[in-house]
Amino acid sequence: MLEISLDKVAHIIFQAREGSLAEKELAAFIASLNEDEQAQLVAIAWVGRGAFEPESFDEALATAYAERSVPTEDYLMGMPHLAENLEAGLEALGIDVTDIEADFL
Repeated sequence: MLEISLDKVAHIIFQAREGSLAEKELAAFIASLNEDEQAQLVAIAWVGRGAFEPESFDEALATAYAERSVPTEDYLMGMPHLAENLEAGLEALGIDVTDIEADFL
């Protein structure tokens, strides 16, 4: 289902939790992802904040591609609770990243 590695998502969650200390690194990391990975991130975050149901992930993904109007790193970093949205989205999709996140601590 996901075309972005869970390691990358966990890395973004970890950096988003670091706040302003990791802001430039986070922006650069998201910008370095390919278009498909960026769209996947946006769709996961949307599922996590309840804008789409997990069953509608493909619709969320199509919407992420269609409605992209600003750089993805700017959009995601402007999203309140990015880390929590990504975690909730993964959980809603039935994906547990607890072990992967532990590697970043």
